[in-house]
Amino acid sequence: MSAELSVKLGIYVSPRTVRAYWPPEPERRGHRRSSSQNWRTFVRNHAQSIVACDFLVVVTARFRTLYVFLLMEVGTRRIVHCNVTAHPTAAWTSQQLREAIPSDHPYRFLIHDRDSIFSAEVDQQLKAFGLRVLHTPVRAPKANAYCERLVGTIRRECLDFMIPLGEKHLRRILAEWVTHYNRGRPHFSLGPGIPEPAEVFLPLQGHDRHTFAQDCRVAARAVLGGLHHEYRWERIAA
Repeated sequence: MSAELSVKLGIYVSPRTVRAYWPPEPERRGHRRSSSQNWRTFVRNHAQSIVACDFLVVVTARFRTLYVFLLMEVGTRRIVHCNVTAHPTAAWTSQQLREAIPSDHPYRFLIHDRDSIFSAEVDQQLKAFGLRVLHTPVRAPKANAYCERLVGTIRRECLDFMIPLGEKHLRRILAEWVTHYNRGRPHFSLGPGIPEPAEVFLPLQGHDRHTFAQDCRVAARAVLGGLHHEYRWERIAA
């Protein structure tokens, strides 16, 4: 909430104030030091040139299983590509990567797990694109933590509240949510910031940092039928 206020509205509220009104989180268990410090360092140092991909499984209202392919930029957290299929194959996956990665891309590495869908032919095509493929270790989802977190975010912020009726319906839901994720949802890991930031109109403040021009108001735009909202300043018509 503090990120939404600061990035979109220019209103700066202390995180301590937000926590005072936020439901308490369960106590964290004892922190254990991970043995993958070197891998985390590598990803952090090369984040701007890394893309990662993964699949998300979704069950429709008619108990049909669908698969969502996700490709994201690690450095910007931007979702580069998202598509749905009922029959994921290596050929279909290769086609998604061809559509998502342009010939003049700035990437150097692509992270994916060892699922059989990512066959040797897929990896060969990625090498032809000028990408070095980084396979995650077996049973080590944290090695692809950014995509794993993205999958969890989609469930928590979208699919846990909406049951798709079919493949087309799921595509429409995800298209709207991905636009919100890329262009309207603040990310704390970015400062906070937005993967595809748009020009934000901020009215001039007076001497009091909580006082704004009287000819402006906060406007809200509903996302996914009101599941989420995006806020912005707009001028009041004379």
